[in-house]
Amino acid sequence: MAAFQRPQAEALASRLLGPRRFIQVVAGPRQVGKTTLVEQVVEAIGLPVHWASGDEPTLRGDGWIEQQWDTARTLTSKQSSVLVIDEVQKAPRWSETVKRLWDEDSRKRCPLRVVLLGSAPLLIQDGLTESLAGRFELIPLRQWSYREMRDAFGWSLDTYMFHGGYPGAAALVDEADRWQRYIRDALVETTISRDVLLLTRVHKPALLRRLFEIGCRYSGRELSLTKILGQLQDAGNTVTLAHYLQLLDAAGMVLGLHKYAGDIARQRASIPKLQVHDVGLMTALDGVPFAEAKANPDSWGRIVESAVGAHLVRSAASGECELFYWRDGNHEVDFVVRRGKRIVAIEVKSGRRHDGLPGMHAFSARHKVHRQLLVGTNGIAIDAFLLEPVAHWFAD
Repeated sequence: MAAFQRPQAEALASRLLGPRRFIQVVAGPRQVGKTTLVEQVVEAIGLPVHWASGDEPTLRGDGWIEQQWDTARTLTSKQSSVLVIDEVQKAPRWSETVKRLWDEDSRKRCPLRVVLLGSAPLLIQDGLTESLAGRFELIPLRQWSYREMRDAFGWSLDTYMFHGGYPGAAALVDEADRWQRYIRDALVETTISRDVLLLTRVHKPALLRRLFEIGCRYSGRELSLTKILGQLQDAGNTVTLAHYLQLLDAAGMVLGLHKYAGDIARQRASIPKLQVHDVGLMTALDGVPFAEAKANPDSWGRIVESAVGAHLVRSAASGECELFYWRDGNHEVDFVVRRGKRIVAIEVKSGRRHDGLPGMHAFSARHKVHRQLLVGTNGIAIDAFLLEPVAHWFAD
């Protein structure tokens, strides 16, 4: 077995070679390496493979998936073969077709292995839960971690915190204008126009785009939906805005963290704390050069706190934990992470704040906290925190 760069590749390889057949679904935002990871795996395991893409201009009608499936079946004799369908969510009624064909193969004991890739996680999840329950295993991919970018590209901590975890942009970090254009055009615009607007009903596209910009500008801050509408100068309603924020979250761009309250209804009714999924989105839209951002304590402090938040968001999006913030009056905790019944409270200090930890103490007095973490100045070093999986902080 090859030594894979990402742990998800190791998991995919073992599942494709294992005795039990499940549809393998690799889902996540654009440009996080889904196709490259699958290419690496299928080359390493040595099984015959047929590739197809929902982005192909020849895609026509309901029969397209069945045509690709039949082609992959011809590669299957005494050994398994692999069918890989990229951007599967763009095929008409893809989940119903996959269910029918998969069940046919199961009845006939056909050893075809199937890998589906998708860059619109909300649509992928809908298809999986509606039609493919019990037939699939999900391999979520997110933006790359500090460890992954460091090991693959030799990045320093500062480089990662400013540029984020998009591997395709790594070669451009020394050319600020090109890097910003790549993030804005190849990532932001492509994701919004092709993965959100074309595949989901959005009545006010301009409002959704502006909401993304506001989310990047105010990452790390609480902002009520009513105040966001005021910033956007739009006559829309907060229900629409909440829905658009959900779409941006599903696309791996911006989310609104709920306030930790111990009660689901109260959490969902709270003022959201905006948080980018990856700091590169925020800094590219800001347009402030790295040296200028690093020299400004307020600017760099916001970047550091958003980088820590993005690290936690990555784990939460992969199902490893739940992520919240907390505030009561003047007392606040930057992040509250829940895993099972254990809670970890996290405060981030980048050198610009010297107010002690009154929020941490107030929160711990009201809730049973497994661990209190100070990340940054006078606490756990930023790089040490980002190099550890979130599960590490829940261990005894």
